[in-house]
Amino acid sequence: MDWLILLPIFLPSLAGIVLLASSFYEHIKYGQTDEKKRKSVHLFSGAVLAVSAAAALWIAWRGTGSVTLFYLMEDIPVFFQVDALGSVFASFMSIVWVLVAVYSFVYMEHEGNEKRFFGVYLLVYGVLIALDFAGNLVTLYLFYELMTLTSMPMVLHNGSKASIMAALKYLFYSMCGAYLGLFGIFFLYKYCGTLSFVAGGSLNLALAAGNEGILLIAVFAMLIGFGAKAGMFPLHAWLPAAHPVAPSPASAVLSGIIVKAGVLAVIRVVYYTVGADFLRGTWVQAVWMALTLLTVFMGSLLAFREPVFKKRLAYSTVSQISYILFGLSLLTPVAVTGALLHTVFHAFIKCALFLTAGIFIFQCGKSRVEELDGIGKRMPGTLWCYTFASLALIGIPPASGFISKWYLAQGALKAGVGIFGWLGPVVLLISALLTAGYLLPVTMKGFFPGHGEAVSAEKQEAKPGMLFPLAVLAAAAVLLGVFPNPLIQYVSRIAEALM
Repeated sequence: MDWLILLPIFLPSLAGIVLLASSFYEHIKYGQTDEKKRKSVHLFSGAVLAVSAAAALWIAWRGTGSVTLFYLMEDIPVFFQVDALGSVFASFMSIVWVLVAVYSFVYMEHEGNEKRFFGVYLLVYGVLIALDFAGNLVTLYLFYELMTLTSMPMVLHNGSKASIMAALKYLFYSMCGAYLGLFGIFFLYKYCGTLSFVAGGSLNLALAAGNEGILLIAVFAMLIGFGAKAGMFPLHAWLPAAHPVAPSPASAVLSGIIVKAGVLAVIRVVYYTVGADFLRGTWVQAVWMALTLLTVFMGSLLAFREPVFKKRLAYSTVSQISYILFGLSLLTPVAVTGALLHTVFHAFIKCALFLTAGIFIFQCGKSRVEELDGIGKRMPGTLWCYTFASLALIGIPPASGFISKWYLAQGALKAGVGIFGWLGPVVLLISALLTAGYLLPVTMKGFFPGHGEAVSAEKQEAKPGMLFPLAVLAAAAVLLGVFPNPLIQYVSRIAEALM
């Protein structure tokens, strides 16, 4: 039955290719005569995605299984293997991907070219599941590169000059980062007993003896390279360029899901290949911690100053993903638990925030923060969902963000990393205050506009197809904080096994 691992990989990929091929011959035009075509695309895409996501979840929580696709070289197979970490990533990615698809069935009428969009959307999902279940570094690298190539069309969907330039920037940064990762793989292949993922690492210390210096450089290159997808300084600039021009559903999955591919790659390198013990106390750990804290502070500050709503949320992602990377850099079970928790929570929270931005654009054509005064009078349900997701991202208890940030702060204080032990919690606290400063004014002015400002009383609430997935994501952002214990216990076992 292990071959079933291939179902959520190849079914959406092949279905996406079919839609893309069809879109070359047929352009969907809106009107009465084309409504059936639109619905058929939605039905086909929804059915394929539902089956694929159900299969991915079943495989993930069955907990075991592996299948070899082919051999790239005699001792380097391209294969997939189900493990606890991959199961976590495949689960939250599948849930969010389905919810954003439901939202997209309504929103993409605003953007056009739906068949092409859903073709790419299905294809990227298949690649992401392959990435989650990759069994070794080479398999991960192949699908990491493929994910960049397949997701780029979502950025340039509208075909404007700005979107093309943003897509090229995304491609350039991602490819440069991936090449740094490939550089590191060459060295690890020589000094590891296997490139297959082993909890705790597979580095052969006898072979590595005397070559620690070059190995540390190789690992650092991989951290910078794979950190590009996760938005870590200095390769973070693609995020604020790509998000404002991409359709809002694409922005949601770029920010909530695709950046997590960089996180997954970093975890696989540090904890499943070289091992935490090899990096603990080295210059690589110190520089890595410094870069993550710099990114946390810089991203929050830039978000605080940014007037374009989607770009503000993009800078927020730059900051929040480095919360995760900071936890990983501490190399302790408590901090890694916090990082994995924030990985899951951020996916639900940030997708909810970007879907809110999409509703403001779809319903009112408003894309700047100052245009949103009084928006709560017209869209109370949408703004309440935004508010709950914002409170979770800030870390207000009992919402989910508080739980992950608590573990990150405790992990830093107990990690024995010198100045970073107290500097980390301080930066996280300052970032939380800045997060409140750039998210909550939208709520306050949305519900309580200033005196003398004209506010339309006409209701413009989002359509049910857009409001429902937003409400589910916002509810998850809160409820995962109210009932966190099952997830905490699961990811804590993963973190303990990696040390």
